[in-house]
Amino acid sequence: MAPLREKIGYGFGDMASSMFWKVFSYYLPFFYANVFGLSLIDTGVLLLVTRIWDAVSDPMMGAVADRTKTRWGKYRPYLLWVAAPFSICGILLFTTPDWGYAARLIWAYVTYILMMTVYTGINVPYGAMLGVMTDNSQEKTVFSSFRMFFAYGGSFIALFAWDPLCRMFQDGFGFSLQSSWQFAMIVIASCCFILFLLCFRLTREQLTTVSAASLGKDLKALVTNKPWWLLNGASLCFNLFNTVRGATVAFFFADIIGGEQHIVIFSMSMLFYSGLFLGVGEVANMVGVALAVAITKKLGKKPTFILVDALLIVFSIIFFTCSPESNAGLLVMLLLQVVISVLTGIMSPLVWSMYADVSDYSELKYRSASTGLIFSSASMAQKFGGAIGGAAVMWLLHGYGYVERPEGVQSVDIVQPDSAITCLWMLMTFIPAGVALLSLVIVWLYPLTTKRMDDIVAKLKQQRLNPVEEPGNSEVEPV
Repeated sequence: MAPLREKIGYGFGDMASSMFWKVFSYYLPFFYANVFGLSLIDTGVLLLVTRIWDAVSDPMMGAVADRTKTRWGKYRPYLLWVAAPFSICGILLFTTPDWGYAARLIWAYVTYILMMTVYTGINVPYGAMLGVMTDNSQEKTVFSSFRMFFAYGGSFIALFAWDPLCRMFQDGFGFSLQSSWQFAMIVIASCCFILFLLCFRLTREQLTTVSAASLGKDLKALVTNKPWWLLNGASLCFNLFNTVRGATVAFFFADIIGGEQHIVIFSMSMLFYSGLFLGVGEVANMVGVALAVAITKKLGKKPTFILVDALLIVFSIIFFTCSPESNAGLLVMLLLQVVISVLTGIMSPLVWSMYADVSDYSELKYRSASTGLIFSSASMAQKFGGAIGGAAVMWLLHGYGYVERPEGVQSVDIVQPDSAITCLWMLMTFIPAGVALLSLVIVWLYPLTTKRMDDIVAKLKQQRLNPVEEPGNSEVEPV
């Protein structure tokens, strides 16, 4: 069993990644449309194109990492090598140059593509480390739970602090709106750099796996791997669910909740703003992560996935009935955010643990460890979900008549048309519910049950002791 310090160290890696990822997912669309000064259409195209490139580059990085050999291992050295470029690119992403519209649009494409490229360069190897830190399937779920617990902790810190940081730099230091967003990211980026170095220092690769096949054969094995395809589909839907809701929140609060709305809890009044809503969700995510190991151990991974999807459908639809005009309605919104976030918190480590199972299945069947390639697909599904979700939110808002704020003026009051208000409600409720339903249908077909994985792990231990047969000759039950 791995020591606690190693599990905490592994968690630090996704704490850093998630601090960036959640700010990108939840605030970057709003930043481009209302601070940087891009149109909704251009913002949607930008989010789609850059994240599709990012998703396509993931398998490339996975294949490179699988074939990396250093004294630190295959995947761990990238935590050291890419930490500084990761932080620098994040700062550039939230920098608004004083240029014309076309030049700023080019800047947005260049900085976003750079950011997503270095994100891939550090996050794909980091994710693949899970496959070589232990050979125990349940222990992988424990590592994954630590990862997600710290990820949501980092997300909470970033999201809860983002608005106050921007206000501090703008009101306290007299910076412009654009500069306040840039300096807020400098604070976040500095924290991420330190966390990646700590992750590198505290973790170790315990297993030595070998990519015995050529890259072409690894790719062929990947595309004929049925569990991989199904898990990719379910994971993409899960990330699409999160991205659609998350990317809508800043717009939802600006135009439906309002900037001065207060919520009263136990006679205590507080400002009800997007950072509070999202930050509470991240804490609830951490609760879900803490519950994940016990629930999956009791029910199994596949049944847990199906149950969570079903509950997400129900509670997303209930959100539609909440009234933003009463304290009771706001309290129910916050409560539903907590419940939905607990459920997505359970799902997050589950997905990564299931990718580790798919990796074991592939190694047994094809006698070649392509752990990085397989885990890169998890990141790819995450980014495709983000690309589709982020672009869809922008384009739907544009299609339903959403009125953008003037460049660099975030506080101006705008009355949105009824069509745009309806669209915002749908993006928070029925559209995510439909995505969760699709995820449920896909994972219903996923074949790697607990019993199947116990058999695969036992056979794989024997195969690793006798790695002499040609890839593709191993006996494994067809799926």
